[in-house]
Amino acid sequence: MNRRLCCILVALSWMGGFIHSIIQVALIVRLPFCGPNELDSYFCDITQVVRIACANTFLEELVMTCISGLISVVCFIALLMSYAVLLAMLKKHSGSGENTNRAMSTCYSHITIVVLMFGPSIYIYARPFDSFSLDKVVSVFHTVIFPLLNPIIYTLRNKEVKAAMRKLVTKYILCKEK
Repeated sequence: MNRRLCCILVALSWMGGFIHSIIQVALIVRLPFCGPNELDSYFCDITQVVRIACANTFLEELVMTCISGLISVVCFIALLMSYAVLLAMLKKHSGSGENTNRAMSTCYSHITIVVLMFGPSIYIYARPFDSFSLDKVVSVFHTVIFPLLNPIIYTLRNKEVKAAMRKLVTKYILCKEK
């Protein structure tokens, strides 16, 4: 990895996101909306807006599901594969050193975050736009709960925080049982 490759990857990511968004906007701008424009969701997402159109949206839904689902699943698999390669390399070239343990701990926390963020994303975008009772729960977890868990998961890797948590558990939970 060098600066040039990093800049190319960032530019490609931005360009890909922009093209993806433009395709979705182009598909939705043409749709007629004639009924009550109220969404049955906690946030305004493209999947919800397509549902309130008063026209046949099969083609739009198909294109959006294919593109969004493909992007979500491919990114998820690529990240998991890169972490698998990284963990394999760490195990192969590792002793029982502190740096190796810290690197593996970092990988495991990153994998946790990747799974927590991509799981709901794949559930939301890689399936048809039909409504399910679980949709609102998943959308709350995807937009509120998991982003709140992100700093907690990374903070728990800190030695001082771990020691403080052990002290709290010992003082308040284990002492109450006696």
